[in-house]
Amino acid sequence: MHWRIAARPRGRELRIDDFTAHDDGPREPLQPGEVRLRTLLLSCDPAQKGWMENAGGYAAPTNVGDIMPATGIGQVVESTVAELAPGDFVAGPLGWRHEAVVAAALLDELPPDRDHLPRHLGALGGSGLTAYFGMATAAHPFPGDTLVVTGAGGAVGSVAGQIGRIGGCRVIGIAGGPAKCRWLIDELGFDAAIDYKSQDLKAMITEHAPGGIDILWDNVGGDQLDILLGRLALGARVVLCGGIARYEQPGRPAGPSNYFNLVFRRATMTGILLTDHKADFPRARQRLAGWIDSGRLHTREDIADGLENAPQILMRLFRGDNIGKLLIRVADPL
Repeated sequence: MHWRIAARPRGRELRIDDFTAHDDGPREPLQPGEVRLRTLLLSCDPAQKGWMENAGGYAAPTNVGDIMPATGIGQVVESTVAELAPGDFVAGPLGWRHEAVVAAALLDELPPDRDHLPRHLGALGGSGLTAYFGMATAAHPFPGDTLVVTGAGGAVGSVAGQIGRIGGCRVIGIAGGPAKCRWLIDELGFDAAIDYKSQDLKAMITEHAPGGIDILWDNVGGDQLDILLGRLALGARVVLCGGIARYEQPGRPAGPSNYFNLVFRRATMTGILLTDHKADFPRARQRLAGWIDSGRLHTREDIADGLENAPQILMRLFRGDNIGKLLIRVADPL
């Protein structure tokens, strides 16, 4: 089976009827340069809603009726290229389908370590790479900096905070719910965590960052961003990575009313996109893997089963129900 886009969910939450399930037709023969893959794992990312809406203009446009796009990990079933053989593991743009035919040029070959495949969609995949390059090129952490991360219980925020900790920062995570906050402190080594659902964010950030915020890594936007802009330290760096708060807003989101504090604090605000750094992916993955192997970077995958459940699983992401990287398990390796 496979799933197709049935609607454009602009300005509202995702619904089941935004997707339609279809049976697969007969197999088509491969063209030169193509690989047939058995889908094993699919990544759930906030950007997928933007892809359905054609928001931002940074990704290839979609049409209603297209295969629902998703990055995934697959196992080669059939190949027309010498570099990939049946049984090999790869990552790339598989989409919501049990079997995918993809140009080999779009795929990254993965190590034959089936026990750690999920990492290649999380800390060693787009989530971890986004955190790595955002910290390296926009946040510029220094030992002793106070780093605040919104959406810290998610795939990107959890890695960004840990990279800041490795760089010597004091790290404060903002997340929803006591379970996420405990995870940030007990397992990831954050210095403090604020539960925005039950605590007064403005009061708590004043308590935990009395000297101001040197680095603000924002995955949320909206009211959280506005409050935190009011607590910037002199020379602060604000990194805009995501905008969870805007995904269910009609039209364009309002800009932060506190933006002029960037002037008062002589701060910078930088937006980041992972696609700008593709040439440096191998080196970044090597560094991230080294931190994982040494125990300095901890990973967590929240894996839900069944391609038939894909819409419901993706909707969990926008409710904040996941801890760490949310994945869909489609099949086990052969």
